[in-house]
Amino acid sequence: MIRVGRNDPCPCGSGKKFKKCHMGREHELPLETSEEPSLEEMGANIVSLPRVSYGRSIEMADALDIRMLTGRSMGITWVDLEAYADLSFESGGLSGRGEGAVLVNIHKTLNADPHNLYIAVSRDIEDGTLVHQLAHALDFLGGSKLFPGTLEPLAYELNIPVEHLEHPEEFGYWQDFLMRKFSVRPDADDAIIAYLYRQQLLLKGREIHEKNAFILKSKSERILQHLSGHSEEVDALIRELPGYIGKRPAAR
Repeated sequence: MIRVGRNDPCPCGSGKKFKKCHMGREHELPLETSEEPSLEEMGANIVSLPRVSYGRSIEMADALDIRMLTGRSMGITWVDLEAYADLSFESGGLSGRGEGAVLVNIHKTLNADPHNLYIAVSRDIEDGTLVHQLAHALDFLGGSKLFPGTLEPLAYELNIPVEHLEHPEEFGYWQDFLMRKFSVRPDADDAIIAYLYRQQLLLKGREIHEKNAFILKSKSERILQHLSGHSEEVDALIRELPGYIGKRPAAR
């Protein structure tokens, strides 16, 4: 099976790097050689990965009535992140945030298992990362219908941060819901998303689907300007949270 790294040329021949083109949309690539896995092989490999119960993963999933919340009859299956990363077709495809978890692209597993979304998690998974990935799952099923890891080409085309596209208003709603439900303290990045959600500044899923360049670029710039203009307020909000990379004031 051919390994494609994030910064390798995309196999589609576009001349772009894989991460700027078909990363997260590997199912759209033509299968030109026997060395490349078919979509069926990808799905079979993923659904056969070891099930895990790291951290509070099972507890959180079991506490959610996904059908009631989203109107979709889908479950959540947790698999080992290291085993998932070892699949050769995934060598450069781990996307989304952090190394602790990734929501597996449903196009890879839909035929093999149409009843579950797969989330690959690490042994040392933290509650905040679990909530983040569950928010992506609920957002896909009953929100913006967007999938993390598939929006880099649009972000590249519009020259806006991919984070603005991957965390729309609907994602903000689900993240807020889950943080409250499971009493989870956000890390610095998630706290900023929550702040932007409360300020009603996040992009809407509908706007992203429509790909209106003027609206998306204008609203993305509005987010950046707001964060810049309220930097002290935002810094105070996230200063004591995990993942903060700014300069903390010296203890007195």
